[in-house]
Amino acid sequence: MPYLDQYTQPLTAATAAHLLRRATFGPTQTEITNFTGLTAAQAVQQLINNANYSPPPPIDLDSTQPTAGQTYLDKPFNGDRAFDFGNYLRHWWLGLMTSQTALPSLLDKLTLFWQNHFVTTFTIVGDYRYVYQYLQLLRNNALGNFRTLVTKISKEPAMLAYLNGNENEVGKPNENYARELQELFTVGAFDFAGNKNYSEDDVKAVARVLTGWKNTNSWVVGSTSFGTTFTLSKHDKLDKVFSASYNNTIPNNTIVGRSTATAGDDELNDLVTMLLKHPQTPRFICRKLYRWYVNPNVTQTIEDNVIIPLAQFFASAQNNYAIQPVIVKLLTSQIFFDDSNRGAIVKSPVELAVGTMRFFNQPVPDMTTDYAAFKVYFDFMFWRMYDMQMALIDQPSVFGYEPYYQTGYSKIWMNTTTIALRSDYTDAYIWRWLEVKPGYKMGIDVLAWATSLQPNFSDVAGTAPISCVDVQVAFSKNLFATDLFQSQKDFLIDTIMMQGIPRSSWTFEWNAYRTAPTDTNKRNGVTWRLQNLMKYMLRMAEYHIS
Repeated sequence: MPYLDQYTQPLTAATAAHLLRRATFGPTQTEITNFTGLTAAQAVQQLINNANYSPPPPIDLDSTQPTAGQTYLDKPFNGDRAFDFGNYLRHWWLGLMTSQTALPSLLDKLTLFWQNHFVTTFTIVGDYRYVYQYLQLLRNNALGNFRTLVTKISKEPAMLAYLNGNENEVGKPNENYARELQELFTVGAFDFAGNKNYSEDDVKAVARVLTGWKNTNSWVVGSTSFGTTFTLSKHDKLDKVFSASYNNTIPNNTIVGRSTATAGDDELNDLVTMLLKHPQTPRFICRKLYRWYVNPNVTQTIEDNVIIPLAQFFASAQNNYAIQPVIVKLLTSQIFFDDSNRGAIVKSPVELAVGTMRFFNQPVPDMTTDYAAFKVYFDFMFWRMYDMQMALIDQPSVFGYEPYYQTGYSKIWMNTTTIALRSDYTDAYIWRWLEVKPGYKMGIDVLAWATSLQPNFSDVAGTAPISCVDVQVAFSKNLFATDLFQSQKDFLIDTIMMQGIPRSSWTFEWNAYRTAPTDTNKRNGVTWRLQNLMKYMLRMAEYHIS
């Protein structure tokens, strides 16, 4: 197989849906139609071009407050409302992910990748201003240069707070960030064969390089500014020598100590150069991108034919650690569109939550003019994601969410705790109990959908009724990552929808409803069958992303 060769066939509905499920949080039916017929290169370029780097900032969503509908990031830090403002920041980001009016973009799905890579969490950082700036750094650089991203994140106030970089001083170094910078953010702990990529002495040396950086005004009530400072007197000015693991990627494996005002930046730049030149760094990053977008299972064949050549391209002089060309190469590759990789990744809670809202066109209330409804909408999404073990911007550890690094990978999203919660989430679309605002109940009006399929609805004598098969086909359109077997379709119709009675009974019930659509019993009878069918199909679709 020409693994990284470009996929050149025009996209079908199935391959367009596959790309959109993987590159975004999930497509609408209209987006699938619009991307059908494009080449992969055209489609991916659209997803890049559609990125919005200037969305309106988060606002106060509490309608009981005098500042409701206003941004709070331009006001002095408010400790009394820090928790609320952190939650509204999450709601804001979910709003960007879920919008059906904005053009589809890969930006926020990729931002989540970087947020789960360079982890900081709101619970530990605490200052909502820090977290917003951190997210903006990730969004604005998600498709930029990895060198820039590593350099900036290393002195970002949120990261300094989260991994104790602000406590790292000459004579009393804190090694927390130094360890994670190597183990989780750049070279990785081990190579693919299981060999260690750096030593404990390297951790100590990196910590010494990064001494002297501090964040400012963290959780200082009433403060109007914050940032990062470098204090030379708190910096270790001696040379830092690294182990043979770095193989002279800088002269003599030594970062020369500095004693000028720019010492912090100068040594950090040397450090990032050394980390990026480690042969395992580009492989580690490309392996994570492959698992995020293509398949969690990286075999020796994939390592040899995808990861290594992609990493070579990533680190090449031609590319120089630019992220966008690597994303394009991966998302337009033969291996990405290979049939074996469809249905290979279990949906995460955010993909389930956001993707379902988008697929069934559940409109997002306007954040600035309809903020009370916006809050209801995203309270529902966020807290159910939380229950399903994916609290946004609140990973359980610096390693990120367990299904992205533990053995088993995305399958871990499905466990004895979450499986019922996932079903409960999708059931809400069937029972439509959530009132977002007066006149807007979240969910799928299955009866209206089926009625729209029936030609000449009121002409019962002159127009044939839609069949069980017609309904099942329509409800299934683009819902599943892979085609259902005929036995599965029959099960959905005969066992779930018809509950074991003959399919001909549907014709009788449906025509009876057409004859008297206001009759409550007739209406409820067909609605119950449609709800059963859609409910079970949604539960089937919970398991795979594409």
